[in-house]
Amino acid sequence: MQFDLGVSQQVEAVYTSADVVEQRRVVRAALALRPGDRVLDIGVGPGLLAAEMAAEVGPDGRICGIDISESMLAIAATRAEVAGGPTIELELASAGRIPHAAESFDVVVSTQVFEYIEDVAGALEEVRRVLRPGGRVVLLDTDWDSLVWRSSDDERMRRVLTAFEQHLADPHLPRTFDDVLTKAGFTVTHLQAVPLLNARYDERSYSAGLIDIVAGFVPGRDKVTDVEAKAWADDLRGLGSGYFFSLNRYLFVASAL
Repeated sequence: MQFDLGVSQQVEAVYTSADVVEQRRVVRAALALRPGDRVLDIGVGPGLLAAEMAAEVGPDGRICGIDISESMLAIAATRAEVAGGPTIELELASAGRIPHAAESFDVVVSTQVFEYIEDVAGALEEVRRVLRPGGRVVLLDTDWDSLVWRSSDDERMRRVLTAFEQHLADPHLPRTFDDVLTKAGFTVTHLQAVPLLNARYDERSYSAGLIDIVAGFVPGRDKVTDVEAKAWADDLRGLGSGYFFSLNRYLFVASAL
């Protein structure tokens, strides 16, 4: 998936939904940041988590964000100045080549990013390099097999979701993450499921925003046509109180040896 300006703005809108606001609260609780902490946010996106973390680490802390999307970084830059916190440092870079010196950070966080990375082990080596000894990493990713999304056409839903999984390097990453982290030299200290649940259609919800992202991506993949993608989206929006969406994300906290 190309995170151009249009997609980046769609992602920002989804990230301001109550569902994802709650997700960030869970992530920040797991981070347990302290004043003065030095934090790297891999895949900083629209900068919402980075801004919240900046307020927590205070003026003596440091928040750095990297992303491979210039459009995302431009949106994040609008949140770079945080009252009572450090200016957020933003750079165009990937997880596989982090532009910071060894042991630069106390904490590394990445949410919904590693499922897009082809070389997860290599990226974790980079994370370990920039973390101080005993530093911790907090990672949140989705297993898309956990998705339950009601539709009036189950076969069309299956084909649309199969096509949508093509935007990911590994749509089932969490089920192997513990093992990969251990092999990369980390000790997993905490694991929890972070559910997203929308039991009726609400245009302000996470899944409502996801509809447009999916419908914009799937045409031309797995023989899904533009007409089918639109019919799929219209069907979901028309379910009203009969609408149902559930998805699990998985949060891992690990310490560097």
